[in-house]
Amino acid sequence: MSDVSPCLNCGACCSHFRVSFFWGECASSGGTVPDELVTQITPSRVAMIGTDRKAPRCTALEGEVGKAVSCTIYDKRSSPCREFEASWENGEQNVDCDKARARFGLPPLQPHWNEVA
Repeated sequence: MSDVSPCLNCGACCSHFRVSFFWGECASSGGTVPDELVTQITPSRVAMIGTDRKAPRCTALEGEVGKAVSCTIYDKRSSPCREFEASWENGEQNVDCDKARARFGLPPLQPHWNEVA
């Protein structure tokens, strides 16, 4: 397996989808996500600021999509972010990953990207 994740130069998912989750994941409720980085969308759900608009981009994303990116709260990120996998990361295609990459003109990941040649 390769130690290099394609996510380190992608960031498309962070700039394509709304990232919403149960408010209990926020720091003020005992969770890890910093409160100042979320906005309430329903009485029980919040979204990462920036992902709640028509042209989403998570406020915690740093860098240029498709070049070099990082998550400024990686160790404190929400469950949707923790659970989202790059296509073929665990042997299964993630069509949502492929869709986000396509929006930025990036090719879909190939099935064996994470194997050492």
